[in-house]
Amino acid sequence: MRILVVGAGAMGRWFAESVATDDDAVAFADTDERAAQSAANGVGGRTLTPPVDESFDLVCIAVPLPAAESVIDQYAETVEGALCDVTGSMAGPIEAMRASVPDAERMSLHPLFAPENAPGNLAVVTDADGPIAETVRDRLAAGGNDLVETTPDEHDEAMETVQAGAHTAVLAFALAADDVPEAFQTPISEGLFDLVEQVTGGEARVYADIQSAFDGADNVAAAAREIADADDEAFTALYEGLR
Repeated sequence: MRILVVGAGAMGRWFAESVATDDDAVAFADTDERAAQSAANGVGGRTLTPPVDESFDLVCIAVPLPAAESVIDQYAETVEGALCDVTGSMAGPIEAMRASVPDAERMSLHPLFAPENAPGNLAVVTDADGPIAETVRDRLAAGGNDLVETTPDEHDEAMETVQAGAHTAVLAFALAADDVPEAFQTPISEGLFDLVEQVTGGEARVYADIQSAFDGADNVAAAAREIADADDEAFTALYEGLR
């Protein structure tokens, strides 16, 4: 199978390493030629300089969220069999695929983990199935991933809570917290500080893209204000309502 991965970042590398076999021919395209070469070296592939004028059995779009839809349109002409993305949102990319490659197999994938924590739960929207899409799913499952079939709307709505909302809560705690001697930490605070370390160990751009793509932050802010303003009776009602 001839595979093109557009985007040589962590997700693009993960896709190639998880899906390609020794019998496949893999190419990476990225505006960062050094990143593309490094990714290609990792799977024994090659690099292509955009714009790409070859055709491939499978094209995977692995670019940052804001660029997903325009890059899908840009690379539509390279798709001979199947097009998929691992950009993190689903409604926009799926609509872009339908418009750009109406006759191709189409699939959106979202690993719900960082590549270094693979394998794990993997959200999947199969918009137009076929043998290539089936092969991709089979190889991902064989690698230990748990494939979660979903819809674009269901996925994106969930991301408002599990990504935008969760990240907001953790980062807001970090911004509000003072330095505390280790001896005063509680199991709850230790867990929160561990989450702060995990979240702030990534790339700010990735988290900014998530905040731009999904609602959720305002709900967390409103809930925090409601707790802060609550008297004993209101707080108890809020607390009990969470049980």
